[in-house]
Amino acid sequence: MNAYASSPTFAKGGVDTHAHVFEQGLPLTGERRYAPAYDATLDDYLPLLNAHGITHAVLVQPSFLGTDNRYLLQALSADTERLRGVAVVAPDISANDLADLHRRGVTGIRLNLMEQTLPDLRAQPWTSLLDNIARLDWHVELHRNAVDLEPLIDQLLKRGVRVVVDHFGRPDPALGTQDPGFKALLGFGKTGRVWVKVSGAYRCAATGSPFVADATQQLIEQFGPDRLMWGSDWPHTQYESVTSYGDALSALLDAGLDSTALGAILRTTARSFYGFDVEPVVNASATTAAMQRATY
Repeated sequence: MNAYASSPTFAKGGVDTHAHVFEQGLPLTGERRYAPAYDATLDDYLPLLNAHGITHAVLVQPSFLGTDNRYLLQALSADTERLRGVAVVAPDISANDLADLHRRGVTGIRLNLMEQTLPDLRAQPWTSLLDNIARLDWHVELHRNAVDLEPLIDQLLKRGVRVVVDHFGRPDPALGTQDPGFKALLGFGKTGRVWVKVSGAYRCAATGSPFVADATQQLIEQFGPDRLMWGSDWPHTQYESVTSYGDALSALLDAGLDSTALGAILRTTARSFYGFDVEPVVNASATTAAMQRATY
């Protein structure tokens, strides 16, 4: 155990870049793979942030709610300075609707392609959507098994958007960092346009393995800590019984990183990336400008 693990104050001022909020009874998408039988509300989540010294957070639309972002937007409205959002949208969403999401604290979209047919991002309406996202200076958050990431990232970069890869790139748990897809992901470090979330290790590694330390070190070597961001993946859907918020944070603190790398991954990278160091867009003139950028 390193010195940081026994010092919970080290995470003070940190950013949790990956959490979900939801309630039972919300409309579910017909394409869902899973839906939890419990509530995970903002009132449940914020005390966890406070207890661990985390000052800011990014709420990601759960896959089982599809493109109905109303609950996400309601949560974001509770604290526009502390919270940002990542929405799920239909590829044919209008520029005006994107601009409205922008005004309400959304900074990107998520493509959760787990167990989904891969879209052709080179075809309409995807190309128009990605062009609008690039004009808004948003990012695309990509969730897919590591083996399929390389062509998807290539297509996104060609459209000029920033890319955030979820959960270490989701290597096969049996392979960990030896997954060829993970090795291919490392090659995108030189682009300067791809970020990776150091999150959800329990989804992509065998329990008790040294995966977090090994994968994080390799990612630092290829991306640098200023392209990595920590996320709790709260409420750890489908893994609720094997981990906790504190465990997710300790996994990083115990990975043997130096204070500079930890500070970047926990704080500075995400604060800059998600715009926590600037005023949120809340006025009509700014919204109009966002619409114009997305339209022209």
